[in-house]
Amino acid sequence: MSSSSKYMLISLITFVTGYLFLRVAYQSIQELPFVQEVVLIILGTIATIAITAALLNKQSEVELEKEQRVKIFDLKAQVYFELIDLIEKIILKGTITQKDLISLEFLTHKVSTIAHTDVLKEYTNFLSVIKETASDTILSPLESDDLSHALATLCGKIRYDLISKDSITTKEVQKLIKSNIDKL
Repeated sequence: MSSSSKYMLISLITFVTGYLFLRVAYQSIQELPFVQEVVLIILGTIATIAITAALLNKQSEVELEKEQRVKIFDLKAQVYFELIDLIEKIILKGTITQKDLISLEFLTHKVSTIAHTDVLKEYTNFLSVIKETASDTILSPLESDDLSHALATLCGKIRYDLISKDSITTKEVQKLIKSNIDKL
């Protein structure tokens, strides 16, 4: 049982008990109308406090969840852009060094902790292309194109993970990314 449910259960028990107590007090003092009004005021105050507490508690939970989602989004975006920057440096250098492979290895661990399953599957395909191009240390233009195409497909999956949750839009974006890469 979550803390919110426990809190709501305790509040409900307190409210019902208080209501029953005040109801008995209200019935026993029917001859004194002023005292009845005081009891009704107390009952209204308790109800208001209980409702306000429940609403504030739920609002706090929602705010915490929102903050967590924002932090996870920022972390994902940071790792994904770090990956894209590393691949850009490799392609611009025209070589893949052992240091690049080590950086990619550690980046792989970061990606594996935050990425969606679809991103991880495509990342595995991307790593296969990297492995093929790393067989010799020099990147040919053809290998550079293969790397760019693999990265374009991976970027489509990354976009799905970060922004769009619509698979049709994701497929269209992947086609557009590939066509943009082909035009270069």
